[in-house]
Amino acid sequence: MLFSDSYKGTARALVYKKVTFWTAPFLGNIFILLMSVNNMQEKLVPIFDKLKKILKKYENPLKPKFDLDSKYDLWSFKDLEIAGRKRREVYFAGLIIQSNYVGFYFMPIYTDTKLKDVFEKELLSTLKGKSCFHIKSLDSKLEKQIKNALKLGYELYEKKGWV
Repeated sequence: MLFSDSYKGTARALVYKKVTFWTAPFLGNIFILLMSVNNMQEKLVPIFDKLKKILKKYENPLKPKFDLDSKYDLWSFKDLEIAGRKRREVYFAGLIIQSNYVGFYFMPIYTDTKLKDVFEKELLSTLKGKSCFHIKSLDSKLEKQIKNALKLGYELYEKKGWV
């Protein structure tokens, strides 16, 4: 065991190329390598890869800050004013492999909550919170719905001049 029971809540894990990296704040954020990936995370890699391929279609003009094997996101880097605040970037969408799901983070839903009204029940059933979808399995129906959501979200960002 790498950590005593009293520290389990403070350690964080990141999976990269089927290797789990643990950060331990109590050790000054030293990376500790654990050479095992749980079976659930291995099953999530194909889901992550398929969704990442879909998101990559929006690169240029959107750009990733993270383009890893377990974390990927897209941002619009543009000087903007949103709700009276100056911004240099706007988050669009991202993916991260969590312990038992692929987190699909979709920010356009924050800017227009009516966007949620066009989502079908399969996609809505994975929504946990305001903009995070927990994808545990991916069939062609759900994949099509995610593609449609991304298309609508991108069009919304274009309409607002954020892309």
